[in-house]
Amino acid sequence: MAFDIDMIKKVYSELPDRIAKARAATGTPLTLAEKVLYAHLHSDQPLQKFQRAHDYVNFAPDRVAMQDATAQMALLQFMQAGRPKVAVPSTVHCDHLIIAKEGAEKDLAFAKQESKEVYDFLGSVSNKYGIGFWRPGAGIIHQVVLENYAFPGGMMIGTDSHTVNAGGLGMIAIGVGGADACDVMAGLPWELKWPKLIGVKLTGKLNGWAAPKDIILKVAGILTVKGGTGAIVEYFGEGATSISCTGKGTICNMGAEIGATNSTFGYDESMGRYLRATGRTEVADIADSIKEHLTGDPEVYANPEQYFDQVIEINLSELEPHLNGPFTPDLATPISKIKEVADAQGWPERVEVGLIGSCTNSSYEDLSRAVSLAKQVSEKNLKSKAEFLINPGSEQIRYTVERDGILDVFESIGAKILTNACGPCIGMWDRVGAEKKEKNTIVHSFNRNFAKRADGNPNTFAFVASPELVTAIAIAGDLTFNPLTDYLTNENGEKVKLDPPTGDELPTKGFDVEDPGYQAPAEDGSAIQIVVSPDSNRLQLLSPFAQWEGTDLKGLRLLIKAKGKCTTDHISMAGPWLKFRGHLDNISNNMLIGAVNFFNEKTDSVKNQLTGEYGPVPATQRAYKAAGIGTIVVGDENYGEGSSREHAAMEPRHLGVRAIIAKSFARIHETNLKKQGMLGLTFQDKNDYDKIQEDDVIDILGLTTFTPEKPLTIVLHHADGTTEQFEVNHTYNEQQIEWFRHGAALNIIRKSFEQKN
Repeated sequence: MAFDIDMIKKVYSELPDRIAKARAATGTPLTLAEKVLYAHLHSDQPLQKFQRAHDYVNFAPDRVAMQDATAQMALLQFMQAGRPKVAVPSTVHCDHLIIAKEGAEKDLAFAKQESKEVYDFLGSVSNKYGIGFWRPGAGIIHQVVLENYAFPGGMMIGTDSHTVNAGGLGMIAIGVGGADACDVMAGLPWELKWPKLIGVKLTGKLNGWAAPKDIILKVAGILTVKGGTGAIVEYFGEGATSISCTGKGTICNMGAEIGATNSTFGYDESMGRYLRATGRTEVADIADSIKEHLTGDPEVYANPEQYFDQVIEINLSELEPHLNGPFTPDLATPISKIKEVADAQGWPERVEVGLIGSCTNSSYEDLSRAVSLAKQVSEKNLKSKAEFLINPGSEQIRYTVERDGILDVFESIGAKILTNACGPCIGMWDRVGAEKKEKNTIVHSFNRNFAKRADGNPNTFAFVASPELVTAIAIAGDLTFNPLTDYLTNENGEKVKLDPPTGDELPTKGFDVEDPGYQAPAEDGSAIQIVVSPDSNRLQLLSPFAQWEGTDLKGLRLLIKAKGKCTTDHISMAGPWLKFRGHLDNISNNMLIGAVNFFNEKTDSVKNQLTGEYGPVPATQRAYKAAGIGTIVVGDENYGEGSSREHAAMEPRHLGVRAIIAKSFARIHETNLKKQGMLGLTFQDKNDYDKIQEDDVIDILGLTTFTPEKPLTIVLHHADGTTEQFEVNHTYNEQQIEWFRHGAALNIIRKSFEQKN
């Protein structure tokens, strides 16, 4: 039986009329993305033809999903809102706090003990406020959502950047910060700038070694890590309908790596098959009855250049398998070119570890195709050369592949089965020897491969590929191995070639599971008490951020001028820091420790202008805060790309940073800054980045007349007594300016509920 079936029925009953009104208001055929967006306008939002990349629009998402690391801060904020129950269906998924080391059984037991306080807190808050709770070991949030909650034509937000995975089932699913989730759970409108639209036309059909993962690896190479910023990517064409539903999910999942707001596909037979296979026949039947409303209008796909801001075309019949990396997910190399490029770049070619699974590639189809290669190890008398690790996506997947003998085959070639959790994909990997920081290569089917991302070693060269290609390369132990053309030498000294992978889209015997790991909330949670110890080092109740003083900001110091890529991993690292996600003060000790200081090319080493000495970023900022001095952080391009991690915005706010000035921002991070009452500003002239000196005293002028589209002024007081000034832009609208004035969006929410009650 489907969760929230009454809500889904209501969405579907209203969809045709809402789309018809939107088509009339715009006077044009609609893409799928536009249909879903217009169908989810908030009741307070007047219907009109919205201007892409310009108009801020209020929406009413159907549901909210939170993973355990971000849920802590989201729910700590929601507890301040004053509501007795969430306004929309919401879930918490315990997948981020489990360290991969020994294997599934031992790692899960350790996590339950180490994070018991956090799990108990999340479980009790979920129980009290009507939130579905998925226990540790139940699976990775995005796989569990795809199996249980995603539905074609729906809209959801989630406190993880890979929420976009649900686009594989035709949703508009968007990663957000916890403050946004708090708004929606509190029944308030959710605001988004109306996105641009990128169309990807897929022709032909995948064959041989090519997999759905290769489509998004190719797209990432075309668009780069910021090419999708502020846009929804919509896939269509005969190639799109030939891909499985979970394959579509993989493509949408990694859309986060190009900065896309969301990626999605129109409803087709593969989605219907998947809905039925996962126990949602009723949803599939209703979707079938209105299927013309769950995809773009025919005119759009016939003439895509007229309706999309950008169109990309990929012939799947000619698509090669790709390896993307190292250190960035958009450095795309076709497998036929990998040896040439690796030799030229000096990449370590011996592969130490192959890893498959994660939220991106852990479906039944992924594992069944990968195991078809693992079987060939014994059949062809080979020996797997690299260590091999597997993260199943959910307990339902794990139980089913165990039943079908797939795990036995993997284990026969030396694979270690890890918990149904994120593990190495998010840095929760206690990798033996990583502390030595030796140069080495790994290949994985994850989504991100930033430096230090998986194992904390800055010298680990991580490459992203499909599960099939990862398995083949792990067997060979060689980054430059091309399974389409190359031979391996078996234990008998014979030359053998791997056959192309094969597998089942869905299990022929159906999915099965004994205990999926779900805990339903109490019908009435009013009597449930939430207790947080004041001595806890894992959880800390929040105090409201201070309101703006009402004046321009003067006498600020430069905390750090970050050079080059500065992702949310650089601003607020994961790995061992995940344990402090519910304790703002403790986790603030990782603030910007991964950012490279422009002035000395070092990480976690900045000049304290009060003492003239260099020290760690967090300690230096705490010294400024103790002295009552505000600071600014200066960033490069696409500042804050990567995970939705709102801690990357909350930590600077908590420690007294007043503004971030960057050449450009990643979408989610810019929104997170705004929600927390921070100033996120961009250089009007990017060359002004070079004017900022290490010992500057800085003023931000124009805040007393802070209005939309009106630049602010930065004044630099240099140590030699000279001054310079320049203008900086912002994207704040009237409502967001109110967030700044009140100190945070949550301050406004809390006041509104206090006034009502």
